[in-house]
Amino acid sequence: MKKTIYTLLALLFTQLAWAQDINKIITAGYVDQLIKTLSSDDMQGRATFSPGIDKAASFIESEFKNIGLMPLKGETGYRQTFFKDSTDQRPLFNVAGMIPGKSKPNEIVVFSAHYDHLGIIKANGTDSIANGADDDASGTTAVIALAKYYKALNNNERTLIFIAFTAEEIGGFGSRHFSKKLNPDDVVAMFNIEMIGKESKFGKNAAFITGYDKSDFGKILQKNLAGTEFTFHPDPYIRQQLFYRSDNATLAALGVPAHTISTDQIDKDEFYHTVKDEYETLDTSNILSTIKSIAKSAISIIKGTDTPTRIPRLIE
Repeated sequence: MKKTIYTLLALLFTQLAWAQDINKIITAGYVDQLIKTLSSDDMQGRATFSPGIDKAASFIESEFKNIGLMPLKGETGYRQTFFKDSTDQRPLFNVAGMIPGKSKPNEIVVFSAHYDHLGIIKANGTDSIANGADDDASGTTAVIALAKYYKALNNNERTLIFIAFTAEEIGGFGSRHFSKKLNPDDVVAMFNIEMIGKESKFGKNAAFITGYDKSDFGKILQKNLAGTEFTFHPDPYIRQQLFYRSDNATLAALGVPAHTISTDQIDKDEFYHTVKDEYETLDTSNILSTIKSIAKSAISIIKGTDTPTRIPRLIE
C-alpha cells in the first residue's frame, strides 16, 4: 500500500512540476516575440531565394544556438544547405538542430514546420507583403518554443530533431531533401506543425491531426492529454487532402508516422495566401495553448515509452 501511495504522489509531483516548468519556459511573451519577428515586414514575406528568407533563417539559427541545440550529424552548423535541382545553383537551406537521446539515440522524433512563405505579391491597397503570420510563422514559432522546452526538461530518451523547412510553398523541396538524409526506419514520429494561429472548427483548446486514421499517433497524443481541456481530432477537411500537402508527406510515404497538427479552418480562411495573413489577425492564446498541448502530448514518445504504429509505405 505504501508503495502505491508513493507512486501516486510521485506522479502527482511530476505533473505539477511539468505544469510549473512549461509555464515558465513557454511564456506568452516569448511566443509573441518569436511570431512577431518571423512575420514582420522586415522579413519581406520570407519568399524562397529572397533576402527576407535569409534574414528569417539567421533569426531561427540564433534561437537554436541560444537554446543550446546541436547541429545535425554531418552538418557544421544549423543550416542544411542544398540545391533545388542540377539546373538551379541558388542555395536553399533548412534550419535544424537536435537534442541527442539519452538511452535511445538512434531513435528519432522530428518536430517541424516550414518557415518560407510567398514574399511580395499583388498589392492590396498599399500592402504587398505576404507576411505569412499563420502560414507558417505560427508553426515555426512552435518548433522553436518546443526546442526550448525539451532542452530545459532534459529527459528525452530518444533523439529530438527540430527543423524549419524551406521551399514548402514552391514544392516541398526542404522536406524532400531532409528525408533523403535520414533512414526512415530510424524515425519514430514526426510532429509537423502548420497554421495554429486561429481557433479550430472544434472550438478553443482543440486541434486536428492529418492522416489520423493511418497510425495510432493521435490516440497516443490524446492519452497524454488526459485530465486537460485540450483535444486532438481527426482532420475534418478530407477533401482538401491536407495529409499530402504539407512537409509530413515525404516521410509518411516512407512509412513514418508523420502527421501535421493544425487548427486552421482552411475551407473559410479569408487570410490564407493573402497580404492579410499578419500578426494582428492571429489568436495568440490559441497558439500558446496548442504549443503547450503538443509539448505534453509528445512526452511518452520522446521518453521512449510509446511508439506510434507505422504508416503503410507508398515508396520503397
